[in-house]
Amino acid sequence: MKTLDTLAAVLLVIGGVNWGIYGLMNLDLVQSLAGGEGAPLATTVYSLVGLAALYQMLFLRGIWERWGVAIAKN
Repeated sequence: MKTLDTLAAVLLVIGGVNWGIYGLMNLDLVQSLAGGEGAPLATTVYSLVGLAALYQMLFLRGIWERWGVAIAKN
């Protein structure tokens, strides 16, 4: 599961960097590297980034426990 956690984190970084570049320079790096708008590779990358975000959102507590992150208790 730690491999999946790491893969999801990497995909979220890719998505975040892409959005940052798009916001600053109006350049979609994923599309540029993957063959343009609507290219199957770009669509796959966008889909994987979205799935990674859902995974992180739904399983965050489990991820923290696997990695030994202290969870603040109120």
